[in-house]
Amino acid sequence: MIKEISKEQVLDRIRFENPWWVDGRIEADYNEMPRRLYFDLFKPLVYEREIRRAVVLMGPRRVGKTVMLFHMVEDLIQNGVNPKKIIFITIENPIYNNMPLEQLFSYAKEATGLKDKEDWHIIYDEIQYCRDWEVHLKSLVDSYRKDKFIVSGSAAAALKFASNESGAGRFTDFLLPPLTFNEYISLKGLDRIITTTTLKWKEQNTAFYTSSHLVELNKHFLDYINFGGYPEVIFSEKIQANPGRYIRQDIVDKVLLRDLPSLYGISDTRELNSLFTTIAYNSGGEFSLETLSKQSQVPKNTLKKYLEYLEAAYLIKQVKRIDQSGKRFKRDNFFKIYLTNPSLRSALFSPITSTDEMIGNMVETAIFAQWMHREWFTPWYARWSNGEVDMIGISDSTLKPLWALEIKWSNRYFDKPGELKSLYKFCTESDLNYPIVTTIDKEGEKEHNGLTIQFLPAAAYAFTVGKNSLDRKKNS
Repeated sequence: MIKEISKEQVLDRIRFENPWWVDGRIEADYNEMPRRLYFDLFKPLVYEREIRRAVVLMGPRRVGKTVMLFHMVEDLIQNGVNPKKIIFITIENPIYNNMPLEQLFSYAKEATGLKDKEDWHIIYDEIQYCRDWEVHLKSLVDSYRKDKFIVSGSAAAALKFASNESGAGRFTDFLLPPLTFNEYISLKGLDRIITTTTLKWKEQNTAFYTSSHLVELNKHFLDYINFGGYPEVIFSEKIQANPGRYIRQDIVDKVLLRDLPSLYGISDTRELNSLFTTIAYNSGGEFSLETLSKQSQVPKNTLKKYLEYLEAAYLIKQVKRIDQSGKRFKRDNFFKIYLTNPSLRSALFSPITSTDEMIGNMVETAIFAQWMHREWFTPWYARWSNGEVDMIGISDSTLKPLWALEIKWSNRYFDKPGELKSLYKFCTESDLNYPIVTTIDKEGEKEHNGLTIQFLPAAAYAFTVGKNSLDRKKNS
């Protein structure tokens, strides 16, 4: 005879998951972990009561979603919410197998011993393990109007799709990406080495940052490139000693072999893995569907679909091309692909050094990763028959270039700005006067043929973009 899990076992498990019902605080291990800078953006959505919506916290694996939820629990308690009225349920626990969200909510209220009918905060972690979660969640939001529902999940692609399809007007999505470089600096307690600097920039309200300790900043920038996407990794020397085992198994393999295939019906996971490995090794490179198909051995007709999946899973970002005069191509035959966070490459292959032949591509990937925190804006790149510029900002209204950036991991061009021929050609044709060129540790302005080139260390530029992206989100 098959034994069923008893109601009392479920109640005991729920009580175990909510220790603050007894202690009035979250576990010390979680409380001691530094809060991500994204926490200040997430928090207001949870406290919002006038608009009746569930909050859907989504993002790649291991970026700190569950820890952020525990920090939210602590914040609610500190702000006077009764600890027993904050419910936390981890959906992937086998004991909750096939139980509807409403039944779990009902059991949890019973487990507290409280008779209150409303003003509960209910958190469902790893919601993707609940079949048709979006339908159940929408029903809860409509039925329990005085309660606040917060859910999280790692299958970002599917969550986003389901949320948009079924949760229109009922869900507020919040994407938690991998760490920005300025979050890395903040979590490490290194803000003391950052200083502001001044550049002649078209957008005068844009702040720029540099460091009084560039050797130290560059050391941390290299660590960020190798290990910096995930909060857990930057504090663990044990994981850094074998990032392949941790990141590959826990992040890459689970997404490629479990999340995406089960959600999208992909049958050949070897193909998907081959494609992602090819992209990861060549992050920052230019591809065409033809070359990518040849390199990865994936047929062209399935390649586009796979690229969409990998982008939806927040593993890669495709970047489009313009020509030397800033005009778009009628057909997107060529495009660049970047990892959303450079430490994925280190985990799949091996950590790199500051003199590695791939360091240039990884610095470029790290800088693009900072721009990916601006959902409202994606840079372009320019390439023509005999020249290229790494990053271009284009105006949404005029469709003309606003700024140009050349990403270098070298001090050579600070001393020889005349060698930046492609940048000079592009800026001349696009009427841009103040391009930026990154260096290893040189900073300052150089005049060349009427162009004022702003040189800034690559690490300082990466910090600047990440910080300004978050600041803008806070102020919007």
